[in-house]
Amino acid sequence: MGEEKALLPFHGTTLIQRVIDRVKPLGDELFITTNRPWSYQKFNLPLYEDLLPGHGALGGLYTALSVARFPEVIVVACDMPFVNAQILALAIRELESYQVDVVIPETPKGYEPFHAVYRRENCMPAIRGALDAGERRLISWFPDVKIKTIPVSILRQYDPQQIAFNNLNTKDEFLKAEELAREIG
Repeated sequence: MGEEKALLPFHGTTLIQRVIDRVKPLGDELFITTNRPWSYQKFNLPLYEDLLPGHGALGGLYTALSVARFPEVIVVACDMPFVNAQILALAIRELESYQVDVVIPETPKGYEPFHAVYRRENCMPAIRGALDAGERRLISWFPDVKIKTIPVSILRQYDPQQIAFNNLNTKDEFLKAEELAREIG
């Protein structure tokens, strides 16, 4: 979009503050991973730069799991204005109930790794192995851990409008999302 989209005004706040507000009730630890920490100081949250710069989103996921204090970590993207706390709460319950390492929504478009829950202990070595092997795909390490998907049939119960995974990459998407937020809150 040509600018730091997370900091753009969105429905009376910034896009990232909206995401923060939606996930804050779910846990006792909240932090931001960014390679531009100076831009996010005003949010008064711990800020972490990539531990392995130049490894893209997979490196960012590795950083998030590395710096987290708790064994179960919710990871969400800053550009998902309709991130769904109910889906994430379900993912936490399923992570514990099924004794898996990742609970992740699966839509017709594929997995949603930035709206998922991870078990640090088992995911970190698998991610590090993928990074060391030169992988950059976010799901390249999935064969090395136990995964539980949340299918579309369940997702629709919590997200009937199917908007939880909408991320904003263009100005047009941003404007449409802001209009939708005015309609539904």
